[in-house]
Amino acid sequence: MQCALYDAGRCRSCQWLEWPVPQQLSAKLLDLRQLLADRPVSEWRPPAEGPEQGFRNKAKMVVSGSVEKPLLGILNRDGTAEDLTGCPLYPARFAPVFDVLKPFIARAGLTPYNVARRRGELKYLLLTESRLDGGMMLRFVLRSRTKVDPLRAALPWLRAQLPQLKVITANIQPVHMAIMEGEEEIFFTEQQALAERFNGVPLWIRPQSFFQTNPAVASQLYAAARDWVRALPVRHMWDLFCGVGGFGLHCATPDMRLTGIEIAPEAIACARQSAAELGLHNLHFQALDSTQFATGQQAAPDLVLVNPPRRGIGRALCDYLSRMAPPYIIYSSCNAQSMAKDIACLPDYRLERVQLFDMFPHTAHYEVLTLLVRDVRP
Repeated sequence: MQCALYDAGRCRSCQWLEWPVPQQLSAKLLDLRQLLADRPVSEWRPPAEGPEQGFRNKAKMVVSGSVEKPLLGILNRDGTAEDLTGCPLYPARFAPVFDVLKPFIARAGLTPYNVARRRGELKYLLLTESRLDGGMMLRFVLRSRTKVDPLRAALPWLRAQLPQLKVITANIQPVHMAIMEGEEEIFFTEQQALAERFNGVPLWIRPQSFFQTNPAVASQLYAAARDWVRALPVRHMWDLFCGVGGFGLHCATPDMRLTGIEIAPEAIACARQSAAELGLHNLHFQALDSTQFATGQQAAPDLVLVNPPRRGIGRALCDYLSRMAPPYIIYSSCNAQSMAKDIACLPDYRLERVQLFDMFPHTAHYEVLTLLVRDVRP
């Protein structure tokens, strides 16, 4: 992938950009094999990959500069800003949206937030696209409610220019620290979620709910989990840290009982909507802490699927799984280091299958899916 921003030394987010993709994959696979070197793996599936560029469905832009000449991109450690609207990781469809948003910022009087001076209102622009129909969600992250009414008044012009904007919100983030969003979300549109579909499974994208940023590889990840689960004698499963329900919705069958747990209510609302569309009545999604839910149960199901944040599932949940001994565990991880530490705390399980998913090309990061099977000892 060619990137003018990288060549000019203006952005180094893609640390491995100079390496050919096959070399990147080899390095990632070597890293994963080294992390799991202490445990034999019965089957290594070939890595799954997607496009080299234009694959992201989401842009997270720091807004800097002036109200007349805003910059959308990143802030360097020294406080200087880089405009990343030409980043080749974004699909070409994002460029005309950025082109319209820059003059709109001035039209709405949204002064970019100045970190050093702690002045201004507009901190971030968050743009998400559905690959299903091209609809987009745009979120303005503001320091306060001061500019909510002027923003609302200016939106008819923006919507006339960009009819693909189906969901528009203001998120209020008053804290000076580099936190992407706050708790308060103000909707300017009647529609509050984007419809998406992976492998024939309806999914929904709402503000403040996690959704994978690489649809081409994410759909392969969900399909792999579906195939692995359906090849097992599973009648009851948990989907912990379930997000919008991508894994559970793919794996579920009409005669399977599934419980999905996720701490974010917005994500659970998405999962429930998808389950209703599929007509699956044995799926129960709840907005709870996954570890607290699991460790409060007196028994475990046939299979526990976990998809935790980067910190992993932790010792408490590992200890619970060791005691309750579900026959199967599927572990999806965006941080193989924490996954390897968790697996080391599950000594009674063998690693039946491992597959790497290149969710983050041109970086050292990757996703991994692992099937663990309980050893039955005489």
